[in-house]
Amino acid sequence: MITVIGSLNMDLAVQMNVFPTQGETVLGELFKTIPGGKGANQAVAAARLGSQVTMVGCVGEDSFGDTMRSILQQEQVNVDAVNKVSVPTGIANILVHENDNRIIVVPGANYELKPFHIDLVKEQIKNSQMVIMQLEIPVETTEYALKMCKAANVPVLFNPAPATNFKKEWMDYISYITPNETECSQLFGEDFEQLLKQYPNKMIITLGSDGARFYDGEHHIHVPGYMTTAVDTTGAGDTFNGALAHALVDGQSLDEAVYFANIAGSLSVEKFGAQGGMPTLNAVYARLGGFEE
Repeated sequence: MITVIGSLNMDLAVQMNVFPTQGETVLGELFKTIPGGKGANQAVAAARLGSQVTMVGCVGEDSFGDTMRSILQQEQVNVDAVNKVSVPTGIANILVHENDNRIIVVPGANYELKPFHIDLVKEQIKNSQMVIMQLEIPVETTEYALKMCKAANVPVLFNPAPATNFKKEWMDYISYITPNETECSQLFGEDFEQLLKQYPNKMIITLGSDGARFYDGEHHIHVPGYMTTAVDTTGAGDTFNGALAHALVDGQSLDEAVYFANIAGSLSVEKFGAQGGMPTLNAVYARLGGFEE
């Protein structure tokens, strides 16, 4: 059983032929509402692979909040701990023009997730095989949840994105951390290989299409990615994290789990939308070698 503590957003994407200048009005070409938020994305990724997943977070008392809860339920994610609050559901406003984008995130209800909400799911956390967390909720809530997991001896998979408000002392509470190269540099500012050696079998640095790397205590391990034709890379990292958690809970070794997660990530970029391309277990196994569980 996996518990995800994190964000739920509705992404509002507008595609246009020209970015408006200050004070200018232009016509857009396409508008889509897309369920997102790193927490919700990672919950869906793990659930599609067959994990039993509970989402812990906050949405507003609005139509976006109702939609987010409904979508998660359709994905077989338990939403009993997705709280409704008076603040509007978080959104990301995405302006897309010629493969360039500008994004405005309004955290909204995500920043209403407080330590007392974590207390309400204490037994759920204690009974979890793994907890997944990110950095799109308040810092004090993140720290409170990390300490609760440590006290309950529950492993935490931590995705430090966006790369803000991270505290290095949290490494003592984290079982696995999955920064990409940019986040790694921003958060730690140290030599790549020396940093991996400091955190053997804990730090997994994701390298996009090139796969991922970690240090097993004796050797640097490079787990290759799977080359594919990308349609939309949004959500690839969230797919990787959800799949990694699923594989580790399933009993796979770290190198097996990272390879499994790489395959899941490669499948996710072949369709549009953060959650749109997240694969099922059979799809991952088919790419791994043509067999099903």
